[in-house]
Amino acid sequence: MAIYKRGKVYWYKFMWDGKAVRESTKQGNDKVARQMEAAHRTSLAKGEVGIREKRPVPTLAEFCRKRFEPWAESTTSKKTWRDFYRVGLLAIMGYSPLANLHLDEITSEKIADFASYRQANGLKVASVNASLRILRRVLRLAAEWGELGSVPKVRLLPGENHRERVITPDEEARYLAAGSKLLAEVATVLVDTGFRPEECNRLLWESITWENGRHGTLLVTHGKTKAARRMLPMTPRVRAILQTRWEAAGKPSEGYVWQAPTKSGHIEPSSLKKQHSKAVKLSKVRPFVLYSLRHTFLTRLGASGCDVWTLARIAGHSSIAISARYVHPSEDAVLTAMARLGGHNNGHNAELPPHGAVAELAISN
Repeated sequence: MAIYKRGKVYWYKFMWDGKAVRESTKQGNDKVARQMEAAHRTSLAKGEVGIREKRPVPTLAEFCRKRFEPWAESTTSKKTWRDFYRVGLLAIMGYSPLANLHLDEITSEKIADFASYRQANGLKVASVNASLRILRRVLRLAAEWGELGSVPKVRLLPGENHRERVITPDEEARYLAAGSKLLAEVATVLVDTGFRPEECNRLLWESITWENGRHGTLLVTHGKTKAARRMLPMTPRVRAILQTRWEAAGKPSEGYVWQAPTKSGHIEPSSLKKQHSKAVKLSKVRPFVLYSLRHTFLTRLGASGCDVWTLARIAGHSSIAISARYVHPSEDAVLTAMARLGGHNNGHNAELPPHGAVAELAISN
């Protein structure tokens, strides 16, 4: 019985009369999948059915347009769809040598050609890799939904600049002192909460509870994934900034904290771009992007001894694999953890004599 799992469903594959038979059971139960494979083998043996004709495999463009786009638009936030998925899909479907291929015709070589084409058009490595990540997601879902038997390897380009700059306390102080009032307030919230910039920009007054915990709490209601919804405690300086702003605004019960004359009604990344560049220049701090403040917060949190599960919840990560890169147990932490065992889990028995004594007893006997 040759069954294997693709995503959440089982497939079966076997040879019959010199031909490969491969089908999706559309089941998540391995026992049911084996029964379906056995039933198919029995039907073939009795001559009740022939080798089934494979249904036509859609092209990449067809699959993206008819199945992936509706899924992405309905399961992600508007911002994620608009700024990430939509942009990447336009790039993929705009490259006809790849978009017009049937899903089972796509190879790692074809994908590499697509990446080379994008890079040859002057796009940065980060932009090319963004479209490759979306292509990888498309192909994996195609396999999970039964349209593709195996997923070709999607290799990202090396040399991508990551937003993993960690700001030192001294740099933070100089930067905040050089920034405008609005920039300093937003930056402080980012570095004290680990908010993603877009989560901070869309913060609502109704998401703030002044009485919870020591200094109040902030509720994140929207984000990249479902895991982004979380409640975080405020630090004293975040509480002071938001309370001062709330009182100056007339203590509103709803609305955006960072109101702005933009289409969305709140500040956008472009709202702080010039102010951020000016503050970096005046403070003589090595250049960084605002997202680095979130990375700085999570790095400091990991260094404080926070476990990976708690860090994932605070950060709003959908996988602890993302959080694990911030948690690096020190040698002292490892020794402390081992010392806690106290030998009681090592199979030792206090009533038995030491190993050497047992050996001597055996020799004497």
